[in-house]
Amino acid sequence: MIVIHILILLASFYALGVICDRYFIPALDEIGTKLKMPSDVAGATLMAVGSSAPELFIALFAVFVPAESGEIGGHGEIGVGTILGSALFNLLVISGAVAVVRTAVINWKPVVRDLGFYLLSVLLLVFTFLDGAILWWEAILLLVLYAMYVWVVMKWKHWVQYKPEPEPVEADEPAVKKPGIINFVFKLMFPFRHYIGQFLASIVWIAFFSWVLVESAIEVAHFFDIPEAIIALTVLAAGTSIPDLISSVLVSKRGKGDMGISNAIGSNVFDVLVGLGLPWIVFLTLYNKPIHVGNETLFTSALILLGSIVLMLLIFIANRWRLGKKAGWTLIVIYVMYIAWELFSYYSTKG
Repeated sequence: MIVIHILILLASFYALGVICDRYFIPALDEIGTKLKMPSDVAGATLMAVGSSAPELFIALFAVFVPAESGEIGGHGEIGVGTILGSALFNLLVISGAVAVVRTAVINWKPVVRDLGFYLLSVLLLVFTFLDGAILWWEAILLLVLYAMYVWVVMKWKHWVQYKPEPEPVEADEPAVKKPGIINFVFKLMFPFRHYIGQFLASIVWIAFFSWVLVESAIEVAHFFDIPEAIIALTVLAAGTSIPDLISSVLVSKRGKGDMGISNAIGSNVFDVLVGLGLPWIVFLTLYNKPIHVGNETLFTSALILLGSIVLMLLIFIANRWRLGKKAGWTLIVIYVMYIAWELFSYYSTKG
């Protein structure tokens, strides 16, 4: 039975990656074009939603899945763990892989903005974890900070003059032909050619596969007697971030590594502030009781994420806003050490 749940996890990761890349993000891009949204605002809102939708839905379903005791909100740590783990993966592994493939020259002006808000986001998250419970005003603070971020993005070009990097040319990469049966299945899932139909269908399927991931992760955690927070911080976080890793590496090969790093940092702001804030405020509005996140692993991971942001900023400054192979491998090794430390801490305590 556990083999089936693991296969379901892998299939769901693949399905989410294809849905976001081939249907959801293009539909959001078309919506942004129709609404005549500036590219930076569309990137901070619509594109952030597109790249972070799986994490958002996982956090949403994790809050509402009943625990074995029947208590609603008993699996909230899966959502928090997925967001934190994905944020660490994006910051360390995606940025590191981009730099390993090709040295990235960073446009520091938008990156400083995003890193600044990212730092504020994680500081606020650490503050909400201090008492082990999430209250309604703490959830609202997260959403308010994201609204401030979008407003600053809109005004940033007027305050700080810089030239945005052009979009990479997609034609450079040969198209990979998908197996016929897989194409057939996705055609059945997405019978609509219009972007609104694809947008709505994408939301339904992303929600479905996110729910499947949450349920399967719970079963895997129980079978191996591993805390749900550890499964979320490692397996779910990496699985939902791998499509972003692949796209960022491809962009880096075209000489646009700074774009991959900027997107990783910007999507992390959405992950922390909206990916957690929105599910929390929905739950608190419906049930009017605190959400308990009294897990030392999550609090420690939030502190590690905070330290990683500071480290990333210091590396940028020390290398004069260039990220080469040495720095890239350093970031990847730090992530591997973090995963090893998490597992060692759990099994040493258990044993």
